[in-house]
Amino acid sequence: MPYGSWPSPITAELVATRSTAYDAVQMTDRAVYWLEGRPWEDGRTVVVQWTAQEGRVDAVPPGFNVGTRVHEYGGGAYLVAGTTLLVSRLDDQRLYRLDEGRPPRPITPAPAIPATIRYADARLTADRRLLICVRERHQEGEVINELAALPSDGSAAPWVVAGGRDFYAAPRPSPDGRRLAWVTWDRPSMPWDGTDLWVADLTADGRLGPARHVAGGPAESIVQPEWHPDGTLHFVSDRSGWWNLYRHRNDRSEALLPMQAEFADAPWELDYATYAFLADGRLACRYNQDGTDHLAFLDPRTGRLEDLRLPFTSIKPCLRAVNDRIALIGASPTHYQTVATVDLASGRVEVLAGTDIAVDRGYVSVPRAIWFPTVGGQTAHALYYRPTSKDVTGPDGQQPPLLVQPHPGPTANAKARLDLRTQFFTSRGFAVVDVNYGGSTGFGRAYRERLTGQWGVVDVDDCLAAARYLVEAGRADPEGLLIAGASAGGYTALCALAFRDLFTAGASYFGIADLETFRHKAPKFQAHYLDRLVGAYPEQADAYRARSPLHAADRIACPVILLQGLDDTIVPPAQSEAMAQTLDRKRIPHVYLMFPGEGHGFRRTESIRHALREEAAFYQRTLAERR
Repeated sequence: MPYGSWPSPITAELVATRSTAYDAVQMTDRAVYWLEGRPWEDGRTVVVQWTAQEGRVDAVPPGFNVGTRVHEYGGGAYLVAGTTLLVSRLDDQRLYRLDEGRPPRPITPAPAIPATIRYADARLTADRRLLICVRERHQEGEVINELAALPSDGSAAPWVVAGGRDFYAAPRPSPDGRRLAWVTWDRPSMPWDGTDLWVADLTADGRLGPARHVAGGPAESIVQPEWHPDGTLHFVSDRSGWWNLYRHRNDRSEALLPMQAEFADAPWELDYATYAFLADGRLACRYNQDGTDHLAFLDPRTGRLEDLRLPFTSIKPCLRAVNDRIALIGASPTHYQTVATVDLASGRVEVLAGTDIAVDRGYVSVPRAIWFPTVGGQTAHALYYRPTSKDVTGPDGQQPPLLVQPHPGPTANAKARLDLRTQFFTSRGFAVVDVNYGGSTGFGRAYRERLTGQWGVVDVDDCLAAARYLVEAGRADPEGLLIAGASAGGYTALCALAFRDLFTAGASYFGIADLETFRHKAPKFQAHYLDRLVGAYPEQADAYRARSPLHAADRIACPVILLQGLDDTIVPPAQSEAMAQTLDRKRIPHVYLMFPGEGHGFRRTESIRHALREEAAFYQRTLAERR
């Protein structure tokens, strides 16, 4: 049958209803917890608790929607303390305490304007009396980030522990409760550019002594500080060009294992965790090498790294351990995200939750990692998925249409894990390539910094190079090249359509169309990100306009589909609306779909289903007209 029109059991309905999102694992000696995003409940996120006695149960009552909007991207929305949960509620952004058998009660004051004071990334002191967290206050057009403390029972209002820097993350009290470690950074740096790690004495009443600088600076990214049970501070630094593990003792920092691998992800969200301490003194750690995640044990006494053979090629940065048991969220090219525990004594993996896609593996495309030549004599990385169906093949002598997918971020990466959206297309006879363009995480700092000053150039170059590489290899139809991306990936897709002439059609999910508008309207967390990706503003305003697809829409020579959530606070609807109006004025074929109630990423079943159906139909119409 013609490529792109194959019958498939992987329907838009299946993608929408089986797109459960698992995140943020935590554990105690008796239970495992995680966040579960449920499209069928209007995208509500709940804390789920699993115990050997009761299995899995919701740990929050019906209607309670968990989430924090600190930095707009969130992370660190809940904390487990014994049988007590401390949780941020999405609608009002207050912290709530949930004691077993009792209804939730707020422990932070209600602000004058709802949801203008937000909390995240919390930790308790050793005696569990005080909670220390990141707080973000929105007042009179200004956003203030700081560290705050409050009694864990809510008996007093929060007070400022540390302030004055643009951003704060990872407040971590020492095991004896006498010291606090935390991370700061200032604009225009992002946390993967340059951060500082600090330690100060912590008094019993939640006040800090003078701060001592431990590590970091404008050209060194420090992330994920954690205290070993013996009181030694550990952290991840990219001072060598790779995010590696370090410990700080006797007033000096030392690498535990210098290695050309990444032991961290770009922290777009708070409370990432890619290592955890085990009872025998070793560290369980997740590292990424050439686009694949590995779980390993690191013995700091010998520097020996021992990989643990698990059926996962992608492991979320929320690794936790208690005694000799690890909890994680893992996936592979043939298995969707799974919440699992690993017993280190027996090596047994126990699955606690996961999505059974109920699809014959004969319809699942397994990716192949490729390195391909790109501009300037460089090479770039991607994951290539061939069209796959156990029932159908394409016509002899023909090649499939290729869907090029630049990831969002832009400092993120494409993972080797089962993604139902990708399988929706490959099972219909499309080839798909997920491009880890220059700037992506997972390949060292030098690869990440290829995008410095070159956003809208290097990422586009690499997407075009991936498409040409696959065409030359006989794996893609040169007349059927498509590009689709979300957020920053949507910007890359629009740039490829406006400034280059290669693609047959393109899709942008809440993509940036005008860099100047984004620079002025973006949330504080990334408002100055473009200073590094494009150039200082307003000094280089010409570059902003020159790289904005909106100002070059008349150069687009192929159909475009735009999909936009109307509640998006990161890339507001005005971006897509302006692009649609310009395309309409220039009489360029396009579709503009608006999704009420959706933000930066679609969460509701009906939105996911409708968007995917419309996108696929749009490609099929466009390809049919070209034949």
